[in-house]
Amino acid sequence: MRERIRSNSLFTGANLRKAVNEGIADFNSCFLQEVPMLFRRGAIKLNAAIIHVSPPDQNGYCSLGTSVDTARAAVTNADHIIAMANKHMPRTFGDSVIHSSHIDVLVEDHTFKLHERHIGKDSEEETKIGQIIAEHLVDNGATLQMGIGAVPDAALAALKNHKDLGIHTEMFSDGVLDLIKCNAITNSKKVIHPGKLVVAFVYGSTKLYNYLHDNPLIEFGDVQWVNDPAIIRQNPKVTAINSAVEIDLTGQVVADSVGKRFLSGFGGQVDFIRGAAIGDDGLGKPIIALPSISKKGQSKIVPYINEGAGVVTSRSHVHYVVTEFGIAQLWGKNMRQRAYELIKIAHPSQRELLEKSAFERMKIMPSAD
Repeated sequence: MRERIRSNSLFTGANLRKAVNEGIADFNSCFLQEVPMLFRRGAIKLNAAIIHVSPPDQNGYCSLGTSVDTARAAVTNADHIIAMANKHMPRTFGDSVIHSSHIDVLVEDHTFKLHERHIGKDSEEETKIGQIIAEHLVDNGATLQMGIGAVPDAALAALKNHKDLGIHTEMFSDGVLDLIKCNAITNSKKVIHPGKLVVAFVYGSTKLYNYLHDNPLIEFGDVQWVNDPAIIRQNPKVTAINSAVEIDLTGQVVADSVGKRFLSGFGGQVDFIRGAAIGDDGLGKPIIALPSISKKGQSKIVPYINEGAGVVTSRSHVHYVVTEFGIAQLWGKNMRQRAYELIKIAHPSQRELLEKSAFERMKIMPSAD
């Protein structure tokens, strides 16, 4: 089978991570927003798009359900469309509709349950980071984007006392449900689709999938549009909350790899970091958040990124970095000042070593001025 079929992954998740790192499968690094362009411009030719849809309604329309993101471009540009219809797939609104007459092969299988995201208990450090973000960086009326992971989840959990928040994000998970129920999320201040949550794909629990079903509050869109910084920037107080594997003393962010080992992909981090930075109202906040040390006790703020690691968000994109020890504001700062800011929020056990490393790298001690 390997001689005939080889996976070319556009985002290396847990299902393909081992295969990619062992050379059995390939990894194609690309901004999530540009994946539809790969299909539309023919850089990746699609003989067939294999999709998962809701069953046809009385008029013959299916829905792409929880994942419109790149699927919309795939079905529009593939030579053939093969679909599995499943009653467990929620019928969603927005750019998610496909008529059954456009599908070449439609198979029904209602035994397949949608994959659920396992959400563990936040660590003490992650909870603290979420509280810092909520208290100091998220304003009432802000439009939120959350990356996937424990830190963005912790930030959402700390926002229940906020008002008139909006959602325009590539993905969301269960954390938004509580904020909708307590009326913290109203989407009333948004410019793009006011009153609605805008999203490209959703990954969470069965409870969340049930909430999506026939819910006009949720507007699903093609990720080329959802993740377009020119669209994102129009919303008020765009606050992009994303996580990282490590960050060096100049502000370079590693998020898709651990050293030479591929971990995930670019996703939409850069799209939203940029959209927040250039917000029309000048009030956007691009945030990178991460615990100060790993579970193995290694500093996540490092003198140099690890050999083989890839930079996802460049030092020029980064504005705010948050750990459980506070906030580093990097925008407008030179390298010496950036190192000073980042060392302040590093784990206390690592600060002296980081200061020495900064001096060796920059030939001058880090300082605030």
